[in-house]
Amino acid sequence: MKKQIITLVAALTMGSMALSAQTINAVEDGKYDIKVGDITMTVNAAQGGKIVSYRLGDAEVLSQTRMPNSFGSTFWTSPQSEWNWPPVAEYDRKPFNAEVNGNVLVLTGEKSERFGYRVRKEFTADAKNNSISIKYTIINESGETRKVAPWEISRVPNGGILFFDAKEATPANNMKGMDFKFEKNAAWFTLDEDKENRKINADGKGWLAFSDNGLLFVKKFQDLKAGEEAPAEAEIQIFANPGKTFVEIEEQGAYTTLEAGEELDWTVTWYLVAHDLKNEPSKELLKLAQKIAK
Repeated sequence: MKKQIITLVAALTMGSMALSAQTINAVEDGKYDIKVGDITMTVNAAQGGKIVSYRLGDAEVLSQTRMPNSFGSTFWTSPQSEWNWPPVAEYDRKPFNAEVNGNVLVLTGEKSERFGYRVRKEFTADAKNNSISIKYTIINESGETRKVAPWEISRVPNGGILFFDAKEATPANNMKGMDFKFEKNAAWFTLDEDKENRKINADGKGWLAFSDNGLLFVKKFQDLKAGEEAPAEAEIQIFANPGKTFVEIEEQGAYTTLEAGEELDWTVTWYLVAHDLKNEPSKELLKLAQKIAK
């Protein structure tokens, strides 16, 4: 494939003027690199439009194992009770059509014949804060009124600590819960190993953070009001796979009624920064994440 480079913008001033470019690069096998500053996000249009890498320099934050449903970041519709398992192929595995429109990478999936939804993903980098936003759109092409919520699932290696603003974390989907600590005005989970699947639901405050190997990964999203979540779902969900494998850090948007032909937009913004703090509950680590997500 001929390499395509689209320079998006911009300038960063630190005493003197320095150039900080944003680019979208079409690379091999349907993959695209979105670069902003020292951050690179790699998206695979040929494999479900998944985010397969998110890194600062050469330091990777997403799981890179290659077992099915164990790596990168994907998008599903909620509630899961509507489709159970495995994930719907048109959202998770089948190819997405890719276009570069100015400074935006647009991926459009196939219509699900079973559910009548089509998923679109729009990736935009912001040089002002070295972030990348993903606008997910669910298009109702079923010909009837439906209710649905958006759901992003990001897989990270089983190490480090994850945290968010919540007062409780309840076991979900008939699975075992996790040993969360509730202190310093946040919920903290030091990733550990277990023989069983574990999952929790939590009512967060519109952000979720994961720290490991000197990297802090923060996701910012819609803060749901009570009752806006899909049935048996939640604003924040954490799933831990058995063994020392991977953990899913997940968030969902509001459960929304869509008339035939209507669309639902939902945006998640990703940040990745280096730090020298310990992977343990601390006011400093919490303050850093909250500053990024404000």
